[in-house]
Amino acid sequence: MDFGLSDEQRMLKDSVDRLIGPAYDDLGKRRQTQKTETGYDPELWEKYVELGLTALPFAEEDGGFGGGPVETMIAMEAIGRGLALEPYLASVVLAGNLIRLAASPAQREVLIPDITSGKPFAFAHTERQSRYDLFDVATHARRTETGYTLEGDKSVVVHGDSAQTLIVSARTSSASRRDSHGLTLFVVDAGTPGVSRRGFATQDGQRGASISLAGVQVPHTAVLGAVDHAGDVIEQVTDIAIAAVCAEAVGTMTALHELTVEYLKTRKQFGVPIGSFQVLQHKAVDMFTALEQARSMEFYAAMMATEPDRRARRAAISAAKVQINTSARFLGQTAIQLHGGIGVTMEYRAGHYFKRLTMIESLFGDTAHHMELVDRAGGLLEAA
Repeated sequence: MDFGLSDEQRMLKDSVDRLIGPAYDDLGKRRQTQKTETGYDPELWEKYVELGLTALPFAEEDGGFGGGPVETMIAMEAIGRGLALEPYLASVVLAGNLIRLAASPAQREVLIPDITSGKPFAFAHTERQSRYDLFDVATHARRTETGYTLEGDKSVVVHGDSAQTLIVSARTSSASRRDSHGLTLFVVDAGTPGVSRRGFATQDGQRGASISLAGVQVPHTAVLGAVDHAGDVIEQVTDIAIAAVCAEAVGTMTALHELTVEYLKTRKQFGVPIGSFQVLQHKAVDMFTALEQARSMEFYAAMMATEPDRRARRAAISAAKVQINTSARFLGQTAIQLHGGIGVTMEYRAGHYFKRLTMIESLFGDTAHHMELVDRAGGLLEAA
């Protein structure tokens, strides 16, 4: 199987690397950006728009570029290498794919131009009690004469404090709180009365929010997709998002490995570079091995992200997340060990990479959760 990039994909990679690569080279600038109201650089986000990154996953007839998981992989790798803060995962990968897969033609005509023009979106789905269960949703929507009334609370909404539009999941039927049936998606303006948000910084310097919905009134036209049947779409988009963060992790690990090897070449002990010590050379090789194992599963996740067979797709994506998590933990911990004290200072990039890898490890499910999903499927071969 050919895993090489096409000419168009190589051009995309070069363009994204040039845009994102140097953007946060200055860690002082990155920390100042983290303290702003949005938590990212609006001018840099506008450049994402100009380059067409926000239009990447949408069909050409909808004003997009017709990109798929491989193009998303290319963009997310660059985001990982550059420690980028912009809400690409939240706005384009999550919200964008929900709209792409669930919206009516009339809704796509309105919502896709909003995303491609850089208007920030967020997917308000996870709740305090749900942990990694995609279908554990207590937020409910009561039908009224004019539409629906939303009641509930959402937790750790990625970039939820700066989003202008929220896509909210709510239960419209079913007696069970964990039933995949009975879930519906709603498009909600963040300024709607009854919507309150509490933003916070996450451990890796990104942004999250707790969102409360108290008697939020939305019209019937706010329903995204079919009433009661959003479960499959949520699951499919989550798989696409997992493939995306796998790519981000590989980009982050690549940069951290390069940084560590360079450090071993320049840091001296007993009058010689510490990279001349055989035991440290072995450590660097082990890091490279873990990185290449992760890279192979990154390609696999991108290949399987749009697989129509739900069972095979879920097992493949979970297997990829297990390997990505395992490699990220080993490579991150080893990098910090080889750097010593400098590796955890705020003035050096290694610690920032390590923090992001630690967050990715639990994003959309930790290693134990995905190991269980692979086991339930009977392994990759059985699922396929």
